[in-house]
Amino acid sequence: MKRALLLAIIATFTTNMLAQTNSIRYEVRNTSDIDRTDMPVVIKLDSEDTSDIHSARVTLGTNKEIPCQLDDLDQDGIFDELCFLVDLKAKAKAIYTIEYNTSDKPLQYPARVYAEMLIRNDKVKEKNKHDNFIESITARGDCANSYNIQHHHGVDFESEYNGIRIYFDKRQTLDLYGKFHKRLELKETQFYTSKEQKEQGYGDDVLWVGNTFGLGAFRGWDGKQPTMIDPVSSRTQRIISYGPLRTIVEVVDRGWQYSPLTSHPLPLNMTIRYTQYAGHRDTDVDVFFNKDVKDYLFSTGIINVKESVEFSDKNGLRACWGTDWPSSDHENFKPETVGLGIYIPQQYIKSEEVANKDNYAYVVGTNNKHLCYKVIYCSDNESFGFHSADAWFDYLKQWKQKEVDHPAVVIRQ
Repeated sequence: MKRALLLAIIATFTTNMLAQTNSIRYEVRNTSDIDRTDMPVVIKLDSEDTSDIHSARVTLGTNKEIPCQLDDLDQDGIFDELCFLVDLKAKAKAIYTIEYNTSDKPLQYPARVYAEMLIRNDKVKEKNKHDNFIESITARGDCANSYNIQHHHGVDFESEYNGIRIYFDKRQTLDLYGKFHKRLELKETQFYTSKEQKEQGYGDDVLWVGNTFGLGAFRGWDGKQPTMIDPVSSRTQRIISYGPLRTIVEVVDRGWQYSPLTSHPLPLNMTIRYTQYAGHRDTDVDVFFNKDVKDYLFSTGIINVKESVEFSDKNGLRACWGTDWPSSDHENFKPETVGLGIYIPQQYIKSEEVANKDNYAYVVGTNNKHLCYKVIYCSDNESFGFHSADAWFDYLKQWKQKEVDHPAVVIRQ
């Protein structure tokens, strides 16, 4: 009996040793002169130190738990980043403690973002009730019609403020869903709002995009105009993270036979990552290449919405406000007014192109294998948003100066 008790104690001790908890403190600062809510804090993890991590807990002070999430960005089974959102007064700072655990399952928190990919189900009669959920899909470059493979033509995602789908074809355009109320809706509407849902105050598609940039699609540049992402050996869409605080989706183009203004054009592999944080109407766009592209030129921008008013601060921020039909189906849709915006850090801008009938465009490039920018929009339908060009442009100027230019400062203690 004594021997059995001793063995039990040893086993319990060994289990506790294996299930180690590593605690680290960080000081987070808001350097802006405005109060911030849902300010992203992202901690990059060293794979050598975190390969056994299964869960994390974040606390403010001594006992206030803060929702967080661990993300495996390269899908190798090891978490690469920890993310949490903080509320801080202007010029304030606070101490957050992170406890990494090697045994417990990830903690569950209420979802504040959503993402989905769907293959059409012919047995489903209602357009917004498809249920063939997938997480990744790849189409060969000679696929006849990749645009119609997925139910809503590509991956979609949202925060409480917005809803975006990305077309699964050579355009890779961002199309927009406008809301009346600040909430998640795409699980119910699947981007195709029924008449009954419209009567209940659900949002709907609010933008016609055609072959334009829509909201910040990334394209090639032939010296005179944007070019599509084509031909490619394959294109992929995949969901990297479902939330609860941020969703991450990627578009991967392999073997892009792009011939920019360079003497040695070679096929490119390109990954475009879209990160949507809860509590944000802006979306982060990161573009990664498999090689140095310093001799390549690309383009991005926003659609020139019909009869839109334009704004540019001549330093990377460009926007418009306009009204157009989002669909040729005038019986079930109405004209929609939207405000669009894009912000590109100055080091990536090669030139700002004069608006044409389709786009407000930028020519962009990078001296290495990565560039990034942000896209943002609003719908005039919103009960919580903006309802004039002046109000929208004023907000964007504040957003850039007070938020984008003042990310969280994170200092390990």
